Amino acid sequence: MANDYFFCGIGGSGMLPLAMIVQARGNRIEGSDRSRDQGRTPDKFAWLEAHGVTLHPQDGSGVTRADQIVVATGAIEDTVPDIGAARAAGATIKTRPELLSELFNAAPTSIGVAGTSGKSTITGMIAWILHEAGRAPTVMNGAVMKNFADADHPFASALIGGPDLFVSEVDESDGSIARYDPTVAVVSNISLDHKSMEELRELFGGFTGRATMAVLNLDNPETAALAQTLPPEKVVTFALGEESATLNAHDLEPRPTGMRFTLTEQGGARHPVTLNVPGAHNVANALAALGAVRALGVPLDQATAALETFSGIRRRMEVVGTANGVTVIDDFAHNPDKIAATLKTLHAFDGRLLILFQPHGFGPLKLMKSEFIDGFAGLMREDDVLLMPEPVYYGGTTDRSVNSEDIASGVRAAGRKAEALPTRDACGDRIVDLARPGDRVIVMGARDDTLSVFAADLLARL
Repeated sequence: MANDYFFCGIGGSGMLPLAMIVQARGNRIEGSDRSRDQGRTPDKFAWLEAHGVTLHPQDGSGVTRADQIVVATGAIEDTVPDIGAARAAGATIKTRPELLSELFNAAPTSIGVAGTSGKSTITGMIAWILHEAGRAPTVMNGAVMKNFADADHPFASALIGGPDLFVSEVDESDGSIARYDPTVAVVSNISLDHKSMEELRELFGGFTGRATMAVLNLDNPETAALAQTLPPEKVVTFALGEESATLNAHDLEPRPTGMRFTLTEQGGARHPVTLNVPGAHNVANALAALGAVRALGVPLDQATAALETFSGIRRRMEVVGTANGVTVIDDFAHNPDKIAATLKTLHAFDGRLLILFQPHGFGPLKLMKSEFIDGFAGLMREDDVLLMPEPVYYGGTTDRSVNSEDIASGVRAAGRKAEALPTRDACGDRIVDLARPGDRVIVMGARDDTLSVFAADLLARL
């Protein structure tokens, strides 16, 4: 039976694809967005309207009936007019994680991809393998999958498939992972990001415990420990060179556009694999994806053939372009693990790095100050330069006791070059001054769509 859904903040990277999946099931979609009211990203809202979505101002005027299901982001604020209107009209209010987990749990077969880093890439790899295998998966990802993006689908962070197979990235940072009951649970790695280790162990332990099959990384101490707590027949493990793992990668060979490696299956054949996404971390991501599709019966040789044409995820070490010998790369890295993976991958090749890192808040800087300093200082080379604007600050009572200068001075104290500047534009000017042929500029940060615009502008100025 068709329902009427109203998405509050429908332009958001997590909301828009979910709205499209819900619409594909035969439901009617309406929505509102502050960005639309402020005149930002008009193309996105024109695309939504062209695809049959009715848009309203975010002033409560679109929510008038008790039979509407109003979908809000994780935090339901009564101060948002649409939520107030929903309460007044007696409409049902659901959070995005509630709705997504309901759709996920309703599918007879599901793959949930969790972990501190790598989720979007692993989800994208699984999506592409299953799509190529003709399995018609419905996929919810947190980032745009380049394989599925085209003129008609510019916001390809979801794939609309059948209702029988649902693949989703699953988030532990808001605790919503507790809602998912996957057939196959993938955990890439577990490290400190938003919650304490005890909370994380409980959340990930519950997630894998509820699954029929768990796919776990033996190279990460926490996920390796998790594997020990489950019955052996429920576990598929993967690792780079750890012989006891179910799936193993050996002979990693970095190439300018990607990686080559040899895949071995425990007690099985060796498969040469070529990836067109760079870095050892993407080999680990590929193994996680292979473990997941193997659990659904996709043959390994068919799966590895699909991986060779996997073109990546937007803003995951995405090369924006090269101008006058300087290459600009746009990257989502925002916590110490992801930053480390990116720097290691880039240092497999020659050239100085000019790193712009925009923190996505004061909270993470305070929580992980020493990890940020050690990460940059340990992985930067002598001639690399780190440039940091102040964190994005949206107002409120945030503790701002640790700022970008604290990180930069710590990196300088360790003998590496780092500068904190008041604004991102000032950092951009400094990069244009510093850049010379052979350099690679990397724009790092999360939760800010304008970083990609900034990266493209930098390329134009260079």
